[in-house]
Order: sequence, then structure tokens, then C-alpha cells
Amino acid sequence: MMRVSTKGRYALRMMIDLARMGEEHPIALRDIAKRQQIPIKYTENIMALLLRAGMVQSTRGKSGGYRLNKAPQEYLVYDIIAAAEGNLTPVQCLDDGAEECPMRHNCATLPIWIGLDEAVRSYLSSFTLADVCMGGKASGPCQGEKK
Repeated sequence: MMRVSTKGRYALRMMIDLARMGEEHPIALRDIAKRQQIPIKYTENIMALLLRAGMVQSTRGKSGGYRLNKAPQEYLVYDIIAAAEGNLTPVQCLDDGAEECPMRHNCATLPIWIGLDEAVRSYLSSFTLADVCMGGKASGPCQGEKK
């Protein structure tokens, strides 16, 4: 069965951390890693994926770090996880750019996989980063969100 790996789960946690810390100044990667209890090397790898996907921006230097490119309500959970995972389809034949399966037109199971893919995509796209921040009330809402 399709699973979201630690990479996808950690990416979401890292984005929540950035959203909760606000936009006033860049957030150091080591601080995110410490708060989220993620090894720094893994945090670096995941942040590189988020940066490549255009979800975050980086600032170099002594007071450098990372911040979100958009407001938390503009990020879909699906897009964050997909940026880290690279692919969330349940079967290879549904991957973007996949070679067309010779059984595609006669495949009795294809509608099941398409339905599962659409259900996962729809469900994860029904939550924004701001929604997820509000779900963890103990840590508070994202900065700039109504409380």
C-alpha cells in the first residue's frame, strides 16, 4: 500500500515550523531540526527539495535561514508532501511521464488505482498549511493567521 515516507512527514512538519515561527526573520535550519527532532543532515536534504519546489526561500549569512514564499493558507498539504516525496501515485502506470502500459485499455484494475489516486489527492488538497497549524492548538496558529 502507498505510504508517505518520513521524508514527506518531516517536510510537512518543517513547513508547519516555518509557518508558526512567522515571517519577521529567516529561521535557521538547525533550530527547525532541533524543534522537530529531525537529524540535521536529513533536514538539509528535505529543505533542498522544498527550496527546489519554490515553497521556501533561503537567506545566507549570519542571520540567514529559511522562510515561506507564500502565506500558510496558500500551501496545500498535498503539494508539500509531493514536493518531498516526488510522487504519490499508488501505481507506476499513473506516474507523470510513465510509459503507457500495454494493458491500459484492457485493465480491470485501472479504475481502482485512478480512484485511489484521486481520493488521496483530493483529501490531502483539502487541507492548507494554515489548517494544519490550527490543528495543533498547543503550539498555536501560524503567524499572521486569525486566532
